[in-house]
Amino acid sequence: MIVYVEAVFAENSLLDGLLLYLSVKCARGKVSLRNLLVAASLGGIQAVIFPLLDLPVWAAYPVKFLGGTLLAVVAVRKGNIRQYLITVAVFFLLTFALGGLLTAVYSFFGIETADGTGFYVERAPVALVFSVAMIFLIAVLKGTQALYRHRRIEQNIFVCVLEHGEKKVVWRGFADSGNCLQFRGRPVGVISATGAFALFGAHPKAVGRIRVGTVNGGTERPVFSCERLRVDGRIYSGVYLTIGDVGTRYQLLLHTAWTEGKYDHTRGAQTMAKQRAGRRERYPLALRERGAPSSAIGGGGRRIAHEDGTRRGGGDGQGEADRT
Repeated sequence: MIVYVEAVFAENSLLDGLLLYLSVKCARGKVSLRNLLVAASLGGIQAVIFPLLDLPVWAAYPVKFLGGTLLAVVAVRKGNIRQYLITVAVFFLLTFALGGLLTAVYSFFGIETADGTGFYVERAPVALVFSVAMIFLIAVLKGTQALYRHRRIEQNIFVCVLEHGEKKVVWRGFADSGNCLQFRGRPVGVISATGAFALFGAHPKAVGRIRVGTVNGGTERPVFSCERLRVDGRIYSGVYLTIGDVGTRYQLLLHTAWTEGKYDHTRGAQTMAKQRAGRRERYPLALRERGAPSSAIGGGGRRIAHEDGTRRGGGDGQGEADRT
């Protein structure tokens, strides 16, 4: 059997480059094309040189480990010790995972040695190897994105206790950085219609109405007053709640004022909201008066001032307007 050095170098360089790219991305590092090319080339050189070394079994594994560690360290553009360690660990994990996947594929297609004791990578069609590698790449990237998205959502969720009369509910509240709703100068949270029924009963009494603007347009919604809210060790009395769309993983959209100063993940929430909306711009929930222009919607949650500078809605259930 003839083994072409350039083929071994090219194939291993490409596979190492793919694994290193995934490792850096999974470790949330910055991908540098230059570093990636250098590290992948070193991987190809190692694949060519290693079979030529007559090493005992006990020495082969440490050499492979040191070689893999070198590749992962070179691939990292800039980072601290923690970044390097995570990248190295992920690189070895992905290497074993891809190796196991390729072994299973080789076994399925019968790409074995003559005595059936192993598998020849050289006998595997290049198209098959890289097809499996690309499927592996897409699966790992999608899985990593889903994992970090789940983590960001969980970081934005607080356990909230709401009390009203004899009712007491324990809900999961999402710290939505886009919720800047205000009613009578105070923050407003958002719950679902089912949540309003559970907290206020079948016939809740609204204290007023506000017009809420979202990416889907504006609509008037009732505002209810809850006696007490406990969130993140803080207690708020007489909080306002309105009805709106709430995710299935939480029951309350918290106002930014209720988590301000205690929470550092609002940018992640904003990014996720932007992705869900499928738009370039992030339109937060905003309050506008009856008769205000449509352009007022999405104005960063600021209350809108009328042209004559007068206040409205001081006690008629409408949100108050301040000068901007």
